[in-house]
Amino acid sequence: MAKRAVRVLVLTGVLTALIGGSGWFWMSRQGHEHTDNAYIHGDLTVISPKISGHVVELAVEDNQPVRAGQILLRIDARDFQVKVEESEAVLLGAEAAITGTDKRIAAQKTAVEEAEAGLRTWQAELDLAQREQGRTVSLVREEAASRQRLDTTQATLSKARAGLDQARAKVESARAQIAVLEADRLRQQAAVGEARAKLDAAKINLANTEVTSPVDGVVGNRAVQLGQFVASGSHLLSVVPLDTVWVEANFKETQIGAMRPGQPVTVTVDAYPDRPLHGTVASFSPASGAQFSLLPPENATGNFTKVVQRIPVRISLSGDNPLRGQLRPGLSVVVDVQTGKGGSAQASER
Repeated sequence: MAKRAVRVLVLTGVLTALIGGSGWFWMSRQGHEHTDNAYIHGDLTVISPKISGHVVELAVEDNQPVRAGQILLRIDARDFQVKVEESEAVLLGAEAAITGTDKRIAAQKTAVEEAEAGLRTWQAELDLAQREQGRTVSLVREEAASRQRLDTTQATLSKARAGLDQARAKVESARAQIAVLEADRLRQQAAVGEARAKLDAAKINLANTEVTSPVDGVVGNRAVQLGQFVASGSHLLSVVPLDTVWVEANFKETQIGAMRPGQPVTVTVDAYPDRPLHGTVASFSPASGAQFSLLPPENATGNFTKVVQRIPVRISLSGDNPLRGQLRPGLSVVVDVQTGKGGSAQASER
């Protein structure tokens, strides 16, 4: 009987411990949402050249830290330097053409002024000849002048009229020539603008022979070798900024009902299980992960099997993150969100 009593007491103690432990665990999970379907994410900046050419210098290796603006590699710049020099020569020629045209326009304006002066002279001679011819006609009528004098004044008048017509034509021709030169100058100005644009493009291409890092980070996945010909837009390497990583946790749709942006989060990185991190819920994906897959599921046809969907949730890590700079995109983590709501523990998962 004593042994039986001991067994009963032991069994009772074990059951009490199990019930108490289960109750404690259940209570501790109230107001929390938990998942291990979560990973470190970061901005992987793919470095590609803007021009094509042969790589003549590699300045970095895989896993090397780099700063924004640091040179990663150089592409052979000789052809691009020649293009810059050619463009500079074309621009100088176009600018010289404008200078020459400006000089011709100035000279032609002087010619117009001279032609206008000649026109005024002939106009004065015509006025004088007309007055003289009028007086001579009156004198001939009064028989105070000879017929020969009248013929002379008439010839002088005709000569003045012809000279005036020629002077007018000369002025019009000189002015028309200025219009032609000014039209040429407009075309030359357009040529200068085009030459300057080509020079700017050539200088940009020359500058692009030096491929630099756009961000602070660490070099990874280097796929370029010295002497290799690289095409514009091809993948050369990646730069990963390790100081700006975040967590993306894929919660079941049954878990997000009580989750809100700003709620505190505890993050445990599998690589550093004894160094928990803290953060907050930042945002929710606008659609489930399945909707962004290459082949989204189509449930309107065929047999339907309900599958619990997962919603990607972005979690921002706190600024005092003790693992700052050590977290790598792709690392697995366990996430615990403090929702402050009870009754959702059944939806949590390991």
